Amino acid sequence: MALLNTYWQELHEAYCQHHEWLHGWLRKKTGNSWEAADIAHDTFLRVMHKDKLVQLGAEPRALLVHIAKGLVIDRWRHQQVERAYQETMAQLPADQWPSVEDQLIILETLQQIDCLLRELSAQTRMIFLLAQLDGLTYQHIAEQCAISLITVKRHMRKAYLACLSA
Repeated sequence: MALLNTYWQELHEAYCQHHEWLHGWLRKKTGNSWEAADIAHDTFLRVMHKDKLVQLGAEPRALLVHIAKGLVIDRWRHQQVERAYQETMAQLPADQWPSVEDQLIILETLQQIDCLLRELSAQTRMIFLLAQLDGLTYQHIAEQCAISLITVKRHMRKAYLACLSA
């Protein structure tokens, strides 16, 4: 129990000492004070919800920056997916747009798919997309990528298992 109290005290002190600095650093990175505040808050939440109690140690700013950089990259990727979706929607007549609720569900699903695809190796991702988006057969993928048919099947199995686990 004493260890837990020490951790929360250390976390509180780190927040008081470094939150303003982290917010300023993030504001420079994002160009937006509100977004910087959100990411700074999320950074401390990540520290707080680690599976194991993280000792902030002698260099707490290094850990905070490491976590914050990952959150900034995640936010940029989400924004890229959202922009691509909005550009696609803009090409449709307004009467064909899904409801606002359905649009949010679609966007969330696209972001989950994006995360899933980023976790695959580059070759597995490419093979999966050739099969799913371009509709190529495994044999055509093998020929196009100059790999064996069994290798294509192995990569597709990895991709399908990743989809199922997600």
